Amino acid sequence: MNMELTTQGVIVPATRFTLRPLRPSDAGLVSLYASDRRVAEATTSIPHPLPPGASEAFIARSLSADSDEVVWVMDATAQGGSEVLGLISLDRVTQDQSEIGYWVAPAFWNAGFASEAVMALVAANPLENRTIFASVFQDNAGSARVLTNAGFEYLGDAEAFSVARNAKVPTWTYLKKVA
Repeated sequence: MNMELTTQGVIVPATRFTLRPLRPSDAGLVSLYASDRRVAEATTSIPHPLPPGASEAFIARSLSADSDEVVWVMDATAQGGSEVLGLISLDRVTQDQSEIGYWVAPAFWNAGFASEAVMALVAANPLENRTIFASVFQDNAGSARVLTNAGFEYLGDAEAFSVARNAKVPTWTYLKKVA
């Protein structure tokens, strides 16, 4: 896989889009999509309603030199599509392990974009992880299928707090050995 280095990370090619580093100019579309209750309630960290400036603050934190999380945008402009289909990230937990997270804007659901993004990022392995894990809410079977289709193995049940739901939500946890 041919990856192009940039000052904020790597560019990872996929078939129908490119995973490129998040940039401040993405704030408008990120705000538009992340403010959708369905997106927020599928994550642990996006509040609903989305406060003014939340996307800009998220982008600034993500681009900070001391951030452990690297965020990519699913950008289909080179293929004539949307500049932001969704986001995918790797949050470094240890030197050789990260947690993967992703969301796709509702307008692009059920088109395989999340699966393609996860598979491309895992194949590229830009943080040189040995393992990548993920958790999904048990009421989000689509996200669970994304992980199993990408070769993640089910580890067990847990729970996580969802800011948008203001509640603990049952999760399924998955692991992928990369190296």
